[in-house]
Amino acid sequence: MRRNLLSFNLLVWQAACPGYMERATMACLMKEPLHASNQTSSLRILVGDDQPDVLEALRLLLKGAGYQSELVDSPQALLRAARSKPFDLILMDLNYARDTTSGAEGLDLLSSLEAQDNAAPVIVMTAWSNVELAVEAMRRGACDFVQKPWDNARLLSAIRKQAAEAFERVRTERRVKSELEIARNVQQKLFPNQTRRLASIDYAGQCVPASEVSGDYYDFLDIGADGLGFVLADVSGKGVAAALLMANLQACFRSQAQESIAQPALMLRSVNKLFYESTPTEHYATLFFGTYDDRTRRLRYANCGHLPPFLLRADGTLERLTSTATVLGIFSQWTCEERTVDLHSGDTLVLFSDGVTEAGIETDEEFGEDGLLSVIQSLAGSSAEALVAGIINAVAGDKQDDVTVVAVRVI
Repeated sequence: MRRNLLSFNLLVWQAACPGYMERATMACLMKEPLHASNQTSSLRILVGDDQPDVLEALRLLLKGAGYQSELVDSPQALLRAARSKPFDLILMDLNYARDTTSGAEGLDLLSSLEAQDNAAPVIVMTAWSNVELAVEAMRRGACDFVQKPWDNARLLSAIRKQAAEAFERVRTERRVKSELEIARNVQQKLFPNQTRRLASIDYAGQCVPASEVSGDYYDFLDIGADGLGFVLADVSGKGVAAALLMANLQACFRSQAQESIAQPALMLRSVNKLFYESTPTEHYATLFFGTYDDRTRRLRYANCGHLPPFLLRADGTLERLTSTATVLGIFSQWTCEERTVDLHSGDTLVLFSDGVTEAGIETDEEFGEDGLLSVIQSLAGSSAEALVAGIINAVAGDKQDDVTVVAVRVI
């Protein structure tokens, strides 16, 4: 029964096109010539069906329309082909040797394609169609459903439609990717690209975004010949929205007068006001800000809900600079406590975002504070730049969050 249904199209074609020659076949198949657009004329289509005559018929049809095709005769071969090279579209049967009527094997094949991250649109074909099967095929990733025996015009129309939509998706993705690359380059220029040498400290910082752009922010601010302000912040959210908030936060800091930067509590009240007024109420930033006096080696700081930085003393004692205020951007009326700590030769201060300590959490191999401390201790005596690079390298790999580190070595 299935063989008869699958062969029905071929009989119709042969009746319409005696000789079954390729050029004659194509002339008979289409009521009018198919003028494929530039973006669809060289489509690479993977065709899967276990009937040789059906594969040959589809090959001729696609060739006449100006498309390239690769033919496979089993689900396993289709999966291998889809894995090994890119295709613009997949045209596949739902019924194979294991089960010739239910479409179960084809549905499993759709799930397998999705599992191996197939990006090509999939059009499914079957002689045993019903609404439930079509709905389930769509749910498992198919973009269209064609019944056998198929109508040539309908099938080619479906291919053209999916090809055009795929082309538009690719074009949009390329445009978005290009825009994100521009945004990434712009954002990287917002980070400090050089440091000013001070007599008593060596310092460095780096931000590695989890994707194209970051919601983390770090900066070094000039407060005169004998001072330095430094900040590390983590804006809520991810992606472009977080990156825009990060740029906004940087503008809040960069707009501050040099004299006010030297007074953390006062300056942060001004930053909170600006950030609160220019961001949605659900967004906020955790932040650590400090000013360092090169003459006294004293650090004045405020921790606004951020992870406590590590202060590893020369004798191996670890101190954590805990919160002195809540996060920025949520409350219009906001206060901040300021604290001071004296630094000594051989001390190391490390600021970090939660992307550092939470690295590997998705695989139950969380880097954690112990991992961070271990890296700091293993790089004792190295430069601040080497320490930052060492921490970044220790959490290398697929990152779920931005990774930002600032290190200060006291000479």
